[in-house]
Amino acid sequence: MTCPPRILVLPPRLTASARTLRATALRRGLRIVEATASAVPEGLGSPGWAGWPEGAGQAGSPGDARGTWDTRGAWSAESTGCTGGDGHAVHLHAGPSFADVVAPALGIALLEAPADWLARLPRALTQRDIRAMTIGEAYRLRRPAFVKSPNDKSIPVLVYADGSRLPGPDAVDPATVVLVSDVMTFAVEYRLHLLDGAVHAAGQYAEAGRLRLGPPDGDALAFGRDVLAAAGKTLPSAIVVDVGRDDEGRWAVIEANAAWASGCYSADPDRALETVLRAAGPATALSPHDRAFVR
Repeated sequence: MTCPPRILVLPPRLTASARTLRATALRRGLRIVEATASAVPEGLGSPGWAGWPEGAGQAGSPGDARGTWDTRGAWSAESTGCTGGDGHAVHLHAGPSFADVVAPALGIALLEAPADWLARLPRALTQRDIRAMTIGEAYRLRRPAFVKSPNDKSIPVLVYADGSRLPGPDAVDPATVVLVSDVMTFAVEYRLHLLDGAVHAAGQYAEAGRLRLGPPDGDALAFGRDVLAAAGKTLPSAIVVDVGRDDEGRWAVIEANAAWASGCYSADPDRALETVLRAAGPATALSPHDRAFVR
């Protein structure tokens, strides 16, 4: 008895990384459902979506797995041979704005690090002062600082000369939490895909501030294991953590990112996909540990 394949939902415009993950998912037998319009559909078989089971066909066409989506995003499969009513397990890989609208309708739980996770790390892992505060508080800064949103791109990620240069209250809610850190320059940067307390996939993505893809460095992997040993329990089971080395040879955590919204760069796409599927999958399949990390 074979259960229906898992589904990976993708947004309208795909990055090169998303196209790599789509190809990997298809090769592994997942069904792809891709939005062709930004509007939220009433169901994945409605206009504005395209699905390719085995690489072909419009959503709802004879080539697709047969069934319907109800208003809660639950799939009712016809003659799937599965019991228990679970049907297809639906996953997602997309940016926050798309995911925030689509995931709740499809019963997908989006895992992410706590907003203040980076600020709570010991100085030995960050090599710089990092504070979580509201952007209203950050307006009072009178020194250069690197400022970013913890889990999305709601404000431009920049080094700001002072707090007066931040987006004003007409553009951003003053209660919005931001991370404010000392400015640190990295000679080389790596992305680590973490799954179940281990570095599951990794790769270089930048050198001297510019995109430069390459294999993972042994020291980067070792530092990733140090981060997990010190703070792994404060992260969901699937997450992406970027780390880097400065010109003095110091290793530091750059940031944590939701795996479902992160590019895989030069990492093994199969292993990166496995991290994505755990990071954005059925809410009914959440572990007790991961329930605390749902967006």
